[in-house]
Amino acid sequence: QVQPVESGGELVQTGGSLRLTCTIPGRTFEPYTVGWFRQAPGKERQFVSAISSTGRNLFYADSVKGRFTISSANTKNTVIYLQMSILDAEDTALYYCAATLSRSMSDIRSELKYDYWGQGTQVTVVS
Repeated sequence: QVQPVESGGELVQTGGSLRLTCTIPGRTFEPYTVGWFRQAPGKERQFVSAISSTGRNLFYADSVKGRFTISSANTKNTVIYLQMSILDAEDTALYYCAATLSRSMSDIRSELKYDYWGQGTQVTVVS
């Protein structure tokens, strides 16, 4: 069973930056489509960002557009970064990485698209 591993979450001050990393272990002959989601206490999990299997298409939630950047370290998308800047308290959440071998970009913002999920990494923004 493939399980992505997230890292990089920590406590950061308002206005600060963080880079999260998602690492997908094991070998794959096909590239992954990878998404980032987050869940704040008492709230539903929400889409943050995603990268298509080709790496050419990037997707962002309106709330993070212009502040977050998703990127890949390789053509198989087995190491994915989420660079976050100008962080504020509303970005405080548990951040999850999710992956699928589906190459389709339909429903890329939906949790239902993804087959493999990590355990999450905590980002806490304090003033």
